[in-house]
Amino acid sequence: MPAPSHTSWRRYVALGDSFTEGLSDADPDRPGEYRGWADRLAGHLSAAAPHDVEYANLAIRGRLLPQVLAEQVPVARAARPDLVSLVAGGNDLLRPGADPDRLAAALEEAVAGFRADGADVLLATGVDPRLTPIIRRTRGRVAVFNASLWSIAARHGAVVLDQWGADWLLDWRLWDSDRIHLTAEGHRRTARAAAEALGVPVTGDDDWRTPLPPAPPRALRAALAEEAAWVRGFVAPWIARRVRGRSSGDGRAPKRPVPLALPRA
Repeated sequence: MPAPSHTSWRRYVALGDSFTEGLSDADPDRPGEYRGWADRLAGHLSAAAPHDVEYANLAIRGRLLPQVLAEQVPVARAARPDLVSLVAGGNDLLRPGADPDRLAAALEEAVAGFRADGADVLLATGVDPRLTPIIRRTRGRVAVFNASLWSIAARHGAVVLDQWGADWLLDWRLWDSDRIHLTAEGHRRTARAAAEALGVPVTGDDDWRTPLPPAPPRALRAALAEEAAWVRGFVAPWIARRVRGRSSGDGRAPKRPVPLALPRA
């Protein structure tokens, strides 16, 4: 795996969609807002650095990769970060007919730009959806996109957070009821995995790789009821938004639009 060119960073900017915005990791200090793995990673960076670390998060839920590249990348490059996380494409791959090769080519151009600016870049593969009904139909194009991410990282010296190979992420208890967004524990573990990929030491290390204890089996009737509730509560509204050309992020602004220094531990 490529290694970052720095051992600590002074300005970190996170780009992407709802995954990086932090859904469904409620922020206890900001009612109605979310924390998420990128916020938690920024905290690890600050705790490990001998200097102040500035952090911005431009991610907005529902954003497609072309929107992230057009709206967030120019803002991030203007901020002159020395570390960028660019995690997008998941919403695109959920759509029938998505072209993972075209998405990867567009992403690579952005990675090359950040690397030319001297910034380290953190990418992340998609999670293996093989255990998720309906969403597992996207497994082939997610795998192709993931393979391209590794090639992009090798060509440009980026770092990859490998979520496809993280077996602990396949536990449904680490996912919210929509099966798209991680719980607080899922985000916590992902932030630790990202810190390790970057070579950032984290005090109080734990068994974040260890799967949760086995869950009791679900009764068939309960499982069927949960599947039906998921389709009614999340799949149907998602399809309705697609038909209307709407997004869950319409009208929303980034939660941390400019780099601000984080509190020192």
